[in-house]
This record gives sequence, structure tokens and C-alpha cells, in this order.
Amino acid sequence: MRKTVVGKGAASGLLRGAWQRAVAALSTPLSIASMASTPALTSQSTLTLAAATLFVALLGVAPSPAHAEVAAADPIDASMRACLARSDMSSTTGQVQCMDNARIGWKSALDSAWQQLQPKLPAARRKQWEKSQASWLASRDAEKQLLAAVFATTHGSMYVLAEADMQLQPVRDRAQALRSAVANAGSAPPGRLRACRSDAQCEHATFDLNRYYRRLQMKMPARSRPTLVRAQRAWNAYLDATTPLLDERGRIDIIGARVATLKRLSETVGNS
Repeated sequence: MRKTVVGKGAASGLLRGAWQRAVAALSTPLSIASMASTPALTSQSTLTLAAATLFVALLGVAPSPAHAEVAAADPIDASMRACLARSDMSSTTGQVQCMDNARIGWKSALDSAWQQLQPKLPAARRKQWEKSQASWLASRDAEKQLLAAVFATTHGSMYVLAEADMQLQPVRDRAQALRSAVANAGSAPPGRLRACRSDAQCEHATFDLNRYYRRLQMKMPARSRPTLVRAQRAWNAYLDATTPLLDERGRIDIIGARVATLKRLSETVGNS
């Protein structure tokens, strides 16, 4: 498999679906007028709440691959939506706090699922999962630095909310993946996957991944580009460690999520 960062064909398959709808949502002008009539909200807080509402809507518009149809009604998500809708949390700080609380809740769910999963696995399988989890943690840490570098080039409360959202989503996705693994721990492991170059969807997806990686690299300030290189290397290590646990669709889901992240960051860097 190529080690860089998923083809025109993949853009049709991967991006035409959930991610393309999410991009469309992000591109849609916010309907502020109806919200501005609420006496409790100032003009600035109305903008903040509208922006946060848009990001929360993406939880339903672009669910994660790991059984998000179940997690859509999860109490953590429901609590975050309720928090974002509160008038006393309508400032940017309040909205970020709502998302941070959700991220902490999903981290607890992740830890709980991880503890439940380990005793259900045979020794060899447990070692594979331990390698996957360690590489996910390393990738998440590298990604935090990348997000900080990208959003340091932006201005405006919407981008503060966007960064909080992008800190939240990987934790939520991983928690859902581990929950799914717990539920399916007794199933037979997937067979050996074809090489990515022998799987048209994977090859096309890798093409898009490289395309958006190069676009983001060109747009980032030169001093920040090493941060992108480190984050992508860590993600590649995570993909390599996790692929033995996946079927071909699961591999495409992980690569497709990375395409979505790099695309979003490439369209965010330098905005004000």
C-alpha cells in the first residue's frame, strides 16, 4: 500500500455520500434571521449558536462508519445538543465547553469499551488490538498538533467551534468502533485483505488522500508543514496496525474518513 496520504472514482464513491453532504452543509449560509428573534441571544451569540448548531447537525448528516445509526441517539450526543441549545451556553466559550464535555464523555465511553473488549479476545487477536489502540493514541496526539497549526491560521468564532468539533469527532468515532468490536468479539476475524493496489476502491481512495494531502501541504505555512508530515506518518501507522482487524469495507471507511479530514483542513487553512 502507498504510504502517503484515497481517485477520481473514490471522490464519486466516498465524497458523493456523507462527506459531500457535510461539505454542502458547511457551505450553506446560516439562517440567522429566525434565531435572531430570540430575546435571550445577542447578535454575536446568535452567530455562535448558529455555527455550533451547524456542526452538531453534521453528527446526523455525516455519521461515522462505526454504527453511527445507533450512536445518533446516544445520551452523550443528546446531552451535547441540549447543552448547545441553552441560552446561557450561547457564547463561543459556552459552545466549546459543550463540545469538550461531549469529547470527555466519549473518551470515557472509549475507555469503557476498551476494557470490555480485551477479555473477550484470544491472545493473538488481543495483541493486534493493542497495537491498533496504541497507534490510534499516537495518531490522535499528532493530529492535535496539526489541528492547532491549521486553526492558528484562521480567524473567527466559527473556526474555534470547528476546531472543537474536529477534536471531538475522532474520539467519538473510535469509541463507536470499539463498541462495535465488543459487540462482534465472538465473530470470525476477517480474511486477509487484497493489497490496496488490487482493490479499485482502495486505490482510488488513496489517490484522493494524496491529492488533499498535497493541497493542504501547499496551503500551510512552511514552518507548520512538518506538523502535517508527522500527523500523516502517525495516521499511516494507525492504518497499517488496524488493517488486519478490518474487512475491505472497513479499510475504505478509515481511508475515507481521512480524506474527509484532509479535505476539510485544506479548505479551512488561512480562512478568516
